[in-house]
Amino acid sequence: MKPSDTGKTVRYSFDPDNARELTPEEVARLEALKSRPVDFTDIPPQAVDDTWHMPGPLRSLENKQQVTLRIDRDVLDFFRGTGKRYQTRINEVLREYMKAHLAPPPRR
Repeated sequence: MKPSDTGKTVRYSFDPDNARELTPEEVARLEALKSRPVDFTDIPPQAVDDTWHMPGPLRSLENKQQVTLRIDRDVLDFFRGTGKRYQTRINEVLREYMKAHLAPPPRR
């Protein structure tokens, strides 16, 4: 049975007692890969401002409040696609928006 047939997560572990040495042919094939250029053509172009910073230290849970918030599917998919802690990133974006609108207007 293949792992993809079960629909469940299959875990493997490395057993150094049963590990075998690579054959000279396998070593040669791996060495040949070092000089081969990496093909980046399947990576979509990135905008110049596509940079994410790791969020700062976690705020205490006492500061957090659970709410139900309706977000457009494409927005949610985008943030989920950025990896773990996507809800924290959404919170940071909202915090920056809040700061921008709370800042006093510049003096003339």
